[in-house]
Amino acid sequence: MSNARKIINTKAKIHPYEGRVGLVYPRVSSKKQEKEGSGLDSQEGRCIADLKSIGIPHEKTFPDTFSGGGDFMERPAMRNLLAYIDANPHKKFVVIFDDLKRFARDTVFHIKLRSVFKARDVTLRCLNYNFDDSPEGMFIETILAANAELERLQNKRQVVQKMKARLEQGYWPFRHRKGYNIVKDPRHGKIAVPDNKEAPLLKAALEGFASGIFVRRIDACKFLSKKGFWPNRSPEKYIDKFVGFARDPFFAGYVEYPQWEVRRCVGKHQAIISMETFEKNAKRLNAEIAGKRIRVDISRDFPLRGLLVCDFCSEHLTAARSKKGRFPYYLCHNKVCQNYGKCLRKIDVETRFDKLLKETTLKPKTEKLVEIAFDRIWKEEIEDHEKINETHALDKKALEKKVRDLTTLVVEAKTQVLRTIYETELENVAEELEQSKGVPAKKTDPQISYRTALNTATRFLKSPYFVWKELSVEEQHRLYYFLFEEKLRYNHLTGYRTDKTPQAVRLFEEFATNDSAYVDLGRIGLPFRQCE
Repeated sequence: MSNARKIINTKAKIHPYEGRVGLVYPRVSSKKQEKEGSGLDSQEGRCIADLKSIGIPHEKTFPDTFSGGGDFMERPAMRNLLAYIDANPHKKFVVIFDDLKRFARDTVFHIKLRSVFKARDVTLRCLNYNFDDSPEGMFIETILAANAELERLQNKRQVVQKMKARLEQGYWPFRHRKGYNIVKDPRHGKIAVPDNKEAPLLKAALEGFASGIFVRRIDACKFLSKKGFWPNRSPEKYIDKFVGFARDPFFAGYVEYPQWEVRRCVGKHQAIISMETFEKNAKRLNAEIAGKRIRVDISRDFPLRGLLVCDFCSEHLTAARSKKGRFPYYLCHNKVCQNYGKCLRKIDVETRFDKLLKETTLKPKTEKLVEIAFDRIWKEEIEDHEKINETHALDKKALEKKVRDLTTLVVEAKTQVLRTIYETELENVAEELEQSKGVPAKKTDPQISYRTALNTATRFLKSPYFVWKELSVEEQHRLYYFLFEEKLRYNHLTGYRTDKTPQAVRLFEEFATNDSAYVDLGRIGLPFRQCE
């Protein structure tokens, strides 16, 4: 090798960062690290000082608080850093970070990330490690990356073990639940305590749904939204969240975590509802689900098949015809039941059911209450429809503005990478805008439909039998769980349980017997216009 070439190579080794600008990448994976000595500010300060010592100007910092290993493209700060490099192809960069563990704590993605920076001609610098592209240097770097991954996985295992132990002791070790705060207690350590503002509202909603004050899930969501429990958004968006609350035994004072095989146990935190309320809510939700599953073997010949259980063994009653098809009957198929194989004449079973419906009528003093409740709910629905239309119009305008802005960004993009990103986003927004244009505004004419809807609702509550007879068998099965909380028990001697008054009728009768001053009629919802 000539002397001139040796001199050039020597200069390259002495000035490896010449012409480059510095980007700092500080990273923490917890709030504790962020506040303590290894926090973001501390890392950034050390990195900037190191850049200054080697004569490299500091241009920008990309702080990252993303937790865990895995794909580096899941880290927002890393995505932004790479996008910034791609947006400035005329510049050469050196990316500096505090420790090799901040770079990646996953061996595979460590190697991939190294390749990503190498493809962009980015020089990497670490305060606690000197990068060496020799075979020996790459081997050592891989070992260190694998060691960092091992530490991460071991730490994760220890954390899971400790959190699982806390769960088994009755404590909630995760972030606070809605309606609760996590506080430090000298005896229990961190423990969940009811929030003074949110807990009473959630308690009222869950108990109201269990008792029937909120007939529909949407009614409970509307109550919570109006009281400020959730942000000012459409209550429909929170139906799934409310169902999650209703199914969660945490609010009844219990703790469980099936993902870690932690069975339900009594929690150390204070409950905001009783276990009885929790079970009622679970029962209502299960009944709704069961009511939506229509049996494939139902027919007009046996409309009650799948809705009745044997009073002796609680197993379902099935239905069939005699061999010659002349005598239809219901029967119990449970071989250990004392009523096994006993034929229950179809005409007896269904006539007794019709009688049960006929005996279910609204009392005269209750009918006025139905009209008042319906009137208030109708007005609420009209207002909700108007708000939905207004929100739809505003969303449409916002999408149109976003399309214009993205179009400008595509035209002015300086690199192909940015242009591709903006074009992809523009396509998504344009598609969303096109879909919004295809959604017609909801129109409700109260002058035309109010009286018809009120008459239908009142007629149903006054006489469920006549409405039931007008429906198809599929519609009857859908309506059944609004009429009854559970499947009816049938005894060939005594017939149906007489205490199973249809819940819709019972609800209004209970209100009629209460002091009207304490009845919040605005919270009653009728089931004929389901929003869920």
